[in-house]
Amino acid sequence: MLPVDGRVRPSARPEESPMTSPITGSEPLLLFDGDCGFCQNVINRISALSRPAVDAVPWQSLPEETTRPHSERLDREVLLVRHGQALAGGADALAIYLRHSPRRRYRIAGMAITLPGVVRCAHAVYRWVARNRHQMPGGTLSCRLPPPQP
Repeated sequence: MLPVDGRVRPSARPEESPMTSPITGSEPLLLFDGDCGFCQNVINRISALSRPAVDAVPWQSLPEETTRPHSERLDREVLLVRHGQALAGGADALAIYLRHSPRRRYRIAGMAITLPGVVRCAHAVYRWVARNRHQMPGGTLSCRLPPPQP
């Protein structure tokens, strides 16, 4: 489990070589859909307000070979990854992202999302927002999720 005390610092990450992807690094990374204006706006707002110690990057900015194992999930939800492994997705990933804030109220909000009952609601809200993100402020038709796979 990731520490919730904000000790993970992106600035402590060594410089990446051109052959190394940040997704395989030792620091967790929040991947989001950079082609979606709504997603970009939400991540920008959370980052500006809570200043989490976890970097958030559009998954499209990473080499395809590093995102390919997660491509189906990346189309539908944010993913928190470390060492190339998905640690959490959707509302759970956002809760962890908030818990890495140096600001107490955002850490509390991140912890509250994981409470029984609240977490079920958070998952339902996340799924609804994800399905309708093209209709949200900043959303466009390019934000629309692909149809579910049979």
